Amino acid sequence: MGPVGAAGLAGFSRNWWLLLVRGIAAVVFGVLALFWPAITVLVLVICFGAYAIVSGAFSLFAGFRHGQGSRGWLIFSGIIGILAGIVAFVWPGITSLALLYLIAFWAIFAGVAEIVAGIQLRKAITNEWMLIVGGILSVIVGVLLIVWPGAGMISLAWLLGIFALLYGITMIVLSFRVKNLARNAGLP
Repeated sequence: MGPVGAAGLAGFSRNWWLLLVRGIAAVVFGVLALFWPAITVLVLVICFGAYAIVSGAFSLFAGFRHGQGSRGWLIFSGIIGILAGIVAFVWPGITSLALLYLIAFWAIFAGVAEIVAGIQLRKAITNEWMLIVGGILSVIVGVLLIVWPGAGMISLAWLLGIFALLYGITMIVLSFRVKNLARNAGLP
């Protein structure tokens, strides 16, 4: 069965809704960022902070509920997300450049964690590539934000909106694939 085992696989598929909620949160964040590109720094900070905390909390929950293998990476990703969200709420007057770097480093760390988790789950599930693709998209966005910091908040809103939509759709599709994982593997 692989490094995760039957119990871990069944537990992972029972928590499919966690991926769905993360995906829906990302899509909502993406739509808001795309339809209101002239959004103020404060509103973007609040939206990002809320998304990072929700995403981090669900990663933590999945990390503690998940069996072995990717557990540490999920917990690490969750802690980074929650910390990034708290920083965004504690210092809402943060400048656009500081926000940009905060989002960039969060995206890179979360993306690397998801890539590692996807690689570790390769033998346990099919379509693990969706988690890896979500992680790669996250790392690419983070690197682009670091390379071109002067793009401005409107560009940042558009870039984050597109990323969040793509990432959210990836997580939603993955959630439905994971939902039937145990049943397809012949587990109870």
